Formats: sequence, C-alpha cells, structure tokens
Amino acid sequence: HVQLVESGGGSVQTGGSLRLSCAVPGVSFRLGCMGWFRQAPAKQREWVAAIAPGGHRDIADSVRGRFTISRDNPKTVYLAMNNLKPEDTAVYYCAATKLQCGTAWSYGGFYPYWGQGTQVTVS
Repeated sequence: HVQLVESGGGSVQTGGSLRLSCAVPGVSFRLGCMGWFRQAPAKQREWVAAIAPGGHRDIADSVRGRFTISRDNPKTVYLAMNNLKPEDTAVYYCAATKLQCGTAWSYGGFYPYWGQGTQVTVS
C-alpha cells in the first residue's frame, strides 16, 4: 500500500504564502513522476505542477510565476505558493507514479497513487 502524506495547507490572506509538502514513507520501489493537482468547490480537478526525479518540471500557466514545485529526494515533493489569490482556494492533492514524467504528466489518470488532500483557503 502506497501512502502519500500531505501537509502545509491552511488559511491565508490574499498575497500570502504557503508551502505544501508531500512525503511517501515506506515505499519499496523507486518513484517516478510526482505532481500536484487541486480541486475547488463545484469545479473539476486541475493540474498544478509536476516534477521528475531528476528535477525536470512543469507548471500550469494559471500559477506560473507564483508557485514552484521542488523535490529534494525521490520520496518528497513540495509546492511553494506565493502571492496567493482567492481563486487558488481548493483542496490540493499530491500524486505519484512509478513512470517517468512525459507528455501525460498533467493528466490525473497518469498517477495511480494519491494523497488525501490538504485544504488551502485564501481570503
């Protein structure tokens, strides 16, 4: 059983910052691509960012210049969020796969492993 543990969500004012973390403790195999998605109330899940084990990364246009994805070891990924806006309010999910990142890294179906989600509220 692969467990993704997210932390770092919370409530901030517009313009504030948060840093989300996602750890995958106890996994017995090498993780490949890891990503972040979000889902706002009454909206579809949206891809936010993804990163390969070697550091190659991509980020959605809606958050480019404000959010940064990073990975300091194969089992932990971060999402630094700056200049937060009310439209960033959502539940943020971490996702992982054994596969290497590629053209499918922005699709939820690419990732078989998901975290429980962490709420981010910007007011």
